[in-house]
Amino acid sequence: MNAYFNAPLNVLRISSKLLWIGLAMLVIGAVGAYGFDTHFSLAPLVMLHAMVILGPTTIKIGYVMRLLAQHQLSDPHARYVRAHAA
Repeated sequence: MNAYFNAPLNVLRISSKLLWIGLAMLVIGAVGAYGFDTHFSLAPLVMLHAMVILGPTTIKIGYVMRLLAQHQLSDPHARYVRAHAA
């Protein structure tokens, strides 16, 4: 598993998925919790409000992973090490 995360392109793909998942969580949570609050009971409302918090958190994690992957892809020393590691 560690080798999977050492490849920057893999981290870049995961970060893109996390960014989209976080955005979806935020939008669904906000629309459901504030737009359709009269249609849900307490448990789904709590879940929707949690999505409003967890969505941006997921976006932030995905964004940091994206920055790290892009930094690794642009670093000439890291490219040299990866090319000669095989």
